[in-house]
Amino acid sequence: MSESQKNRGLGAAARVTALASSVMDLHVRIALQEMDREKRRLISGGIFLAMGGFLMLFALLASEIILVIWLQDILSWKIEWTLILLASINLSLAGISLRIGGHLVKGPYLPETLQGISKTTKAVLGKS
Repeated sequence: MSESQKNRGLGAAARVTALASSVMDLHVRIALQEMDREKRRLISGGIFLAMGGFLMLFALLASEIILVIWLQDILSWKIEWTLILLASINLSLAGISLRIGGHLVKGPYLPETLQGISKTTKAVLGKS
């Protein structure tokens, strides 16, 4: 192999490495922009969810007190049985909610970035 062929091969490898590096830098910049946008959205959403959660908790507490009083009036049960019934209903609803919530939280959080990295990897490796 002559000296000029070695230099040409090293030059091509350097160009491919530089191309891959610049494309990955671009994807990192895009990911940082997405993260910044998502961070603002998540913080504001979290504040509103917390506020709504506290208000819902107070409303739920008031409605459960009313339900306990109503069940004691209608069914003439002792307070223990009424509270056991109410706790069972609450536990069932909490379990269902946690199950559904856990299912909804799974998945990729930055689909644009994942798609871009996938395209870059395919381009660098020469796959179509």
